[in-house]
Amino acid sequence: MERIRSFIAIELPQDLKTELAGLQTKLKVDRPRVKWVSPEGIHLTLKFLGDVDASRISQVSQAMTEAVKGIAPIELTVGQLGVFPNYERVQVVWVGLEGDLTPIDRLYRQLEDSLTKIGFPPEQRGFKPHLTLARVADEALPEERKRFGDFILSSKAQINHSIKATGLSLMKSVLAPRGAVYTRLACVDFGHSDDNR
Repeated sequence: MERIRSFIAIELPQDLKTELAGLQTKLKVDRPRVKWVSPEGIHLTLKFLGDVDASRISQVSQAMTEAVKGIAPIELTVGQLGVFPNYERVQVVWVGLEGDLTPIDRLYRQLEDSLTKIGFPPEQRGFKPHLTLARVADEALPEERKRFGDFILSSKAQINHSIKATGLSLMKSVLAPRGAVYTRLACVDFGHSDDNR
């Protein structure tokens, strides 16, 4: 049985990807152990599913349809830079979402509930909606991580961009030497709870 590495996300409009690329350019300094995410591959991940049997994809799509019931299009504001886990030990650099996050939190909870019912374990970490810009390689030294954190803090780089999220996408992820390649497997629109396209 084929297994598909997959996740559920909100895809981003092209103009925001262009702005994120510009932000990455401002932050790119000579740091060989930092891997920058291709702007075309940046998205708002709601749930990483891992390797899923191909036979279960329609079941996952149905759970997504269930999860978006009662969800209207969501206005999101993209803003400040941040890092995981902290500026002393940077592993991931991201841009956060701002404003009223209640609708996206509600969508996340409904999605978790729907997926738990079909056997996907709930996420143990809290949900912090973000767009990943870069990852620091595992072999980076502690002082490199701290230097990068100091640089991110001092850069004061940010963008101010609003988008309207209108649906969820089930994405296939194929790992490749130049970075992951993503393909949309299914899409469910908000505000059309009976639409199972």
